[in-house]
Amino acid sequence: LKTQVMAERILSINPECSVRRYDCFYLPDTSDAEGFYFEQYDYVIDAIDTTSAKIDIITRCKNAGIPVISSMGTGNKLDPSRFEIADISKTSVCPLAKVVRRELRNRGIHGVKVLFSREKPIKTGSRIPGSISYVPSVAGLLIGGEVIRDLLKEK
Repeated sequence: LKTQVMAERILSINPECSVRRYDCFYLPDTSDAEGFYFEQYDYVIDAIDTTSAKIDIITRCKNAGIPVISSMGTGNKLDPSRFEIADISKTSVCPLAKVVRRELRNRGIHGVKVLFSREKPIKTGSRIPGSISYVPSVAGLLIGGEVIRDLLKEK
């Protein structure tokens, strides 16, 4: 499980870290979602691919007053140098960001920080976007850096 691998990695860096694993597929309409209490976190990083879950996590974090950053689509992208971190209202090109932006606006939610790319997705002939190995990892590093900078500003 990804959660197990990540927990082991975190503990190898700092054995005193407190790591809580949630081995589930998060969807807003499942009992798994009821077990998440976002107000207990300092910051939430959303890197979920399911649009309904992404919107639910952002909504719940905003309602709880917890900072959240959401990764928009990295599928079918080849140039990680085109990633930007901005308010979702400033996004363009990204089909996922367009849907999330509209749904959040309909819910009256504003001020959501996201990572997105202005690079147009390549055409593959498949309806399901695919990711090349280095693109999501760059997105994760950029998001991680942004979270650390935000947390340091708070102190």
